Amino acid sequence: MPTCTIRDIPVHYEIHGEGRPLLTIHGWGVDHRLMKGCMEPFFDAHPGPWRRIYFDLPGMGRTPGQPWITGSDAMLEVVTGFIDEILHGERFALAGESYGGYLSRGLVAKMAERIDGLFLLCPLADPDTRLDNAPPLKVLERDPALLERLSPADREAFCFVAVRQTEDCWALYRENVLPGLQCMDQAFLETYLGQRVPFGFEIDSLEKPFAKPALILTGRQDSMVGYKDQWAFLEAYPRASFVVLDKAGHALESEQVSLFQALFGDWLTRIQAETV
Repeated sequence: MPTCTIRDIPVHYEIHGEGRPLLTIHGWGVDHRLMKGCMEPFFDAHPGPWRRIYFDLPGMGRTPGQPWITGSDAMLEVVTGFIDEILHGERFALAGESYGGYLSRGLVAKMAERIDGLFLLCPLADPDTRLDNAPPLKVLERDPALLERLSPADREAFCFVAVRQTEDCWALYRENVLPGLQCMDQAFLETYLGQRVPFGFEIDSLEKPFAKPALILTGRQDSMVGYKDQWAFLEAYPRASFVVLDKAGHALESEQVSLFQALFGDWLTRIQAETV
């Protein structure tokens, strides 16, 4: 992976394909492999004019954290610096998952004029209420033989979020999610980034609503961020499809692959139809 230095942080990233930029931002504790793992199969089947940019946030994947990142405001500075270095003023589509969705809404508040479309996958809505308004974990499918075969650590990590505890979901989780969890800098996340997760500004108090194609994709059984708080910011995005999928938790992209790809493809098509 190449690196892009933002202040004192070498940010690791990958770029796939050519054409219009699609910037992706993964969630808390995972790394770029989550976004790459759920999106690249779509582009394998539907080649198109998209240059996909995957990168590791500080303290996650191969990007180190630094003590000065004491909350989401500082993290957003790193992300905007990365955008400036990699995209050089280009317009781009934006996709964020979980905490990456929270950062994405911060980017809309700061640079909406450069963003052609927004995809929020199981997005963190409000750091202060995410667990209060999320449903308890409810497993809807379970393969006892699979769970028995897993190591205790793998089983704990998988079962912590998985609504569908099946072979197919485990295969995607093992490939796309688990590697990031195993290499995250937990001390940095807890001691520094975790000092102030809420932004210091109102991210949904936009000068004008974000009237570009958007998709807010949530899981009905998402026990980590829920689906109720996301409805509260819907009016800031008047062109958003708001979707709540059954049999989907915080690992929605692994648990509802076909629906994820169909909705992701529809979002891309809507952007392409309206912008040049």
